[in-house]
Parts: sequence; C-alpha cells; structure tokens
Amino acid sequence: MTDGIMSKAATMEIPINSNGDTGALAEDDGLEQAAKLQWSLNESSRGTRDLQQVMVSGPNLNETSIVSGGYGGTAEGIIPTSSIKGPAVHYNPEFNKRIPVTGLGPNMHHSSSSSSMAAEETTRGVAVEKIEAMRKWSLNTYKCTKQMISERFGRGSRTVDLELEAQIELLRDTKRKYENVLRLAQALTNHFYNMVQTQHSLGDTFADLSQKSPELRDEFGYNAETQKLLCKNGETLLGAINFFVSSINTLVNKTMEDTLMTIKMYENARLEFDAYRSDLEELSLGPRDAVAMARIDAAQQQYQVHKEKYERLRSDVTIKLKFLEENKVKVMHKQLLLFHNAISAYFAGNQQQLEQTLKQFNVKLRPPGADKPSWLEEQ
Repeated sequence: MTDGIMSKAATMEIPINSNGDTGALAEDDGLEQAAKLQWSLNESSRGTRDLQQVMVSGPNLNETSIVSGGYGGTAEGIIPTSSIKGPAVHYNPEFNKRIPVTGLGPNMHHSSSSSSMAAEETTRGVAVEKIEAMRKWSLNTYKCTKQMISERFGRGSRTVDLELEAQIELLRDTKRKYENVLRLAQALTNHFYNMVQTQHSLGDTFADLSQKSPELRDEFGYNAETQKLLCKNGETLLGAINFFVSSINTLVNKTMEDTLMTIKMYENARLEFDAYRSDLEELSLGPRDAVAMARIDAAQQQYQVHKEKYERLRSDVTIKLKFLEENKVKVMHKQLLLFHNAISAYFAGNQQQLEQTLKQFNVKLRPPGADKPSWLEEQ
C-alpha cells in the first residue's frame, strides 16, 4: 500500500498557475501525510538497529577519541584518550573549557586566601601608620624651624615668662660656677693624693735608713714617725675631700642636669606652641570659605594641644626649680662646713678634731676614686 502511494506521488503532475505558484490540489494533503509516515517508519527502524548494536557491543572508553578541530577536521587532530595522562578533568559546557580537579578543597583555598589577605592588610596598616607619623613629624619640624628663624631675625613673636626665664638663666650660671668648683676640688684631691703617697714613700725611706745608719738612727726615726703621722692625717683629709667632691658631682651632673633636661623640654614645647599660634593667626587673617574654615578648626585644635603641653611643662619647671634650690642650699651647707673643718684641723695638726669632723658628718674612709654612692645619692 505504501509503495503504491509513493509511485502515485512520483507520477503525478503538478500544475502551475499564472503567478508561478503551485496550485492547491486535493491530493496534496494525502501525499504529504503519506511521505511523513514513510519517513517516520524508516527512522524508527534505523534507530532500533543502532540501539541494538550499542546494547550488544557497548562503547569502549579506552578507544574514545577527542577531536581537536571542528567538524570535518583531519585525522591529525584526533587524540586518543588512552594516551592522555595527568589529573582528571571536569568539562564545563557553560564556559567550554577543561577545569582541572586538584586535591585542594574550597575550604583550604578560602583559608589560605584569607590569611594572605590578613597579612597584607596588616603590612599595609603598618606602612600607613609610619607614613602618617613621618608626615606629622615633617610638618611639625617645618613649623618649628620657621618659627625659630623668624624669632632670630626679629620677625616673629615669642612667648616670654620673665620670672621663669630669669630663674633658668640663674640656674645655668650657678651650674657653670659649681662645675668650676668641682674641677678645682678634683685637682686638689689629685695633688693631695700624690703628696700623701710621697710622704708615705719618704717615711718608709727614713725608717729604712734609721736601721742602716746607726749614727743617724734617732734623726731618721723622728722624721719617719712624722711622715707616717702626716700620711695618716692626709688619708683622713682625703676621705673628707672625696666625700665633698662626690656630693658636688651628684648635685651638678645629676640633680641640676635633670632640671635642665626638663627646661629643655619646656623650651621645645614653647617653640611648638608659638609655631602653631603663629600658624593659627595667619589662617585667621585669610579668607573664610569652607576649606579655610576647616583648616582653621584643625589649627585651633593643634594650638590647644600644644598650649596645654606648654603650660604643663612650665609648671613642672617651676616646681623643679623650687625643689632644686632647697636641695642645693641643704647639700652645700653641709659640704662647705665639712670642707672647712677638715682642712682647718689638718693644717692645724689637730688629729683628734680631724677625726671628729669625719664622725660628725658620717664620713667613712675609703680609697680615693672608689665608686661608693655619695650622701646625696643615698637620700
């Protein structure tokens, strides 16, 4: 029946109308349906045979080929899968690319990336802090240098506390004079120490000669005893002078120096205060737009910070100067009295008074140059 329909369709004439279009025939629908039915039957039988072949034999994965080229490519582009070695891959059809499968899971990738990002953020933060500190230091140095130059050339104004400045200048002058006293006292100690050592050697020589010169035994013996007595009293006096030198050294190079360090900090704070004060005054004389007002507010804050620092250090200097003056009077009163009594007793030949003087001021004899703390350091 099907062969009859197809032969009929092949022998039929197709009329053409005046417009060149095929005419509408009554048999067209029937012929078209018959052709579709025949094509469906052929495809079904072919698909059945292919499916049976696949079910019987089955595909060999080792013989599967990957074609690198497009459709119709040459045989050179065919790569057998059995020759490919390496990690397994997933094929992503969305991006049309091979994605290697590694042993690292998503959590490990996320952890390593997070740690590296945290380290990078820390390094960046440290660098930003250093740059900001350098910027502030440079700006502060520039302002202070500008203020210092202006003051030296008489173009800038400076804050002056007349009473405090006079006390500071007096302290510096006192320190210079006390340094001179200390230097002379050290020279006296060295010279007197050498004299005592000479007297000790001379006494030993006289004693030796008294044993070897019978005719002058008494004369050498008297001189030997005298030099030994002078040597003993000289060592006692050296103990008093060493105590005096040690106390003056502590007063000058520690107590006064500590106060002068505070004064130096105060002077730096005064310079910074005047620098930011001048900067605020210059900005206040300029325009008053939004940018200028923001700069004025920032300058006002910096001015207030340095003003508080300046006032705090000025108060510290005032207090330290007061305590230093009281301590200086107390220490020097004792040390000058000790020095006078010891020198007088030694050159008067009064050994008892010399020893009593050392007991009165609680001075213990020690070798010259010993590093024992002075009375002022023990307080």
